Amino acid sequence: MRLGKGRTLWVAAALACVLAAPAQAQVSPGIDALIEQAEAIKTSQPAKFYDVLERLEKRVEEATPEQRLKLRLLRAHGFLMKGRAEPAIRELRQIQQETDDPEMLFWTGSLLVNTYALTRKFEQGLTTLNDILPLATKVEKKDVRHRGLLVAGLLYNQVGEYMLGEQYANQVLADAPEGRNQCAAGNLVAEAALGLKKAPSEEMIFRTIKVCEDQKEPILGGLTRTYLARKWVEDGKVDQAIELLERYLPTVTATGYPLVISEYHAMLASMYLKLGDIGTAHAHANEAVERGVGMTSLPLVVAYKTLYEIAESRGDSKAALSRYRQYADADKAYLNDVKTRQLAYQIVRQQILQKTQQISMLDQENQVLQLQRTVDQQAAQNTRLIVILLVLLVASIGYWAFKIKRVQLSLKKMAETDALTGICNRHHFTLRAERALAECARNGEQAALIMFDLDHFKNINDRFGHGTGDWALKEVAEASKGFCRRIDVLGRLGGEEFAILMYGCDLRAAARVAEDCRVRLAQIETRETGHVFAITGSFGVTSSMQSGYSLAKLLSHADKQLYRAKHLGRNRVCVHENEHENVRAAGSNVLELPQREGRTEHLGA
Repeated sequence: MRLGKGRTLWVAAALACVLAAPAQAQVSPGIDALIEQAEAIKTSQPAKFYDVLERLEKRVEEATPEQRLKLRLLRAHGFLMKGRAEPAIRELRQIQQETDDPEMLFWTGSLLVNTYALTRKFEQGLTTLNDILPLATKVEKKDVRHRGLLVAGLLYNQVGEYMLGEQYANQVLADAPEGRNQCAAGNLVAEAALGLKKAPSEEMIFRTIKVCEDQKEPILGGLTRTYLARKWVEDGKVDQAIELLERYLPTVTATGYPLVISEYHAMLASMYLKLGDIGTAHAHANEAVERGVGMTSLPLVVAYKTLYEIAESRGDSKAALSRYRQYADADKAYLNDVKTRQLAYQIVRQQILQKTQQISMLDQENQVLQLQRTVDQQAAQNTRLIVILLVLLVASIGYWAFKIKRVQLSLKKMAETDALTGICNRHHFTLRAERALAECARNGEQAALIMFDLDHFKNINDRFGHGTGDWALKEVAEASKGFCRRIDVLGRLGGEEFAILMYGCDLRAAARVAEDCRVRLAQIETRETGHVFAITGSFGVTSSMQSGYSLAKLLSHADKQLYRAKHLGRNRVCVHENEHENVRAAGSNVLELPQREGRTEHLGA
């Protein structure tokens, strides 16, 4: 199975089996017995399941409507087991179109969302989830309601919205779930806690592991043990964590799921390396790579990094270089995958906001139409005069509103825009950045600030004139726009100094954007000015995780790193890190990036 590109995709695969169990209904005994048999063996005996499914297909004409619905759901499950996601999606969507029962819509919608999660169609999954979640309060059967809420928690964890994932999983745990649902919910809560950088409760983890073992769910149980091992490592109990993973490695290996097995080996490799057991660490890292080949996953990144550090410790520079390249490629692929999921969430979120605004506008238009109808009825005798007066009034108001609006927009643009580059001036940048930081703080999202200053810009003005300098500033602003999303804020702070506030972006991602921007500036072609000169910039980067949500503090820390980049030789990126993170990351460079021309430096506060 190669659908799994990240930890929670295996949880999705495990939940697919849980979600496929249909609700009970009054059906004829013969076909009902076959349906129950298919349900019991659909994951444990695939060949026999398809045989029973074929027998049911031959008796479809005898089936009641309830039985046919169950058969169609089994058919969709059969498609998924064969890796045929598209037929499964078509079947589930057709069922949704043919029913208006809230419980059935919620149930099939949950299966559809889970299928989208398995096939990495996150935008469709989030859109469908948004459609079915309002139905949860209308679902009387607790088990069906729990499955839908678990799918919501699963998908939000996948796209990095761990607070929402934890919220829906906790809703299930608070409602006395059945064994399998309790196992899945506990796993999602522990995963969300790690994603939020919170220590999960050991009591809750042990309880979840016990439930998963009782329900014979080795995949979810195995994943939950990795959360416990991570907590123990953070608490300094490395030997205890190793003993736990080594004891259950054979059980996890027996499941045959490559990513879970690779996760165990990668974690063991990293732990043994910490203890100085190079040989054992090397063996586990190689096993993790072998199991994880062809996947984009965090275990593969950890395994390659371990192999690189082992080669470096042995003084084998050739092997170290090769392993570092593999580690950098795996890390880049994994981060791109994470960004893709986060972008899907942002896109769907914007679509939902636009839909809400459209509905609000339609409601307002309906209210206006109703009011107009009432006025027309009350003044039927003077209709023509009223219409003429309204037309004149609307035309006059529209004309003056248009004129005033144009003047307002012109003044607003002059007040907010840098006249030379067309981007935000310092005042407008400050206002927009402070609003964005306040929203990030409310939503619990990170934000990052990039400041950069053009190197030797005074020399360009002095040697080639201010016209050439102005051309360079405009080119830099245009190049910088290419690295900004619509939700980001780009501004010219003054002279040759620029800043970018990145919404929902962590320090690592911002450092990468700064590095890409630095390279792009150096590639600006200057021959069209009639002169040949280099345009480079010195960058300072920080984030809300290091500097908080105060714009003044972010600017201060980024500015210090900018001048540090100047001091170190210009044309480089310097990143601000706080002392606590430096201590915790002792012996490794947590934010280390693949190097190109120039440098990326890190400094604790």
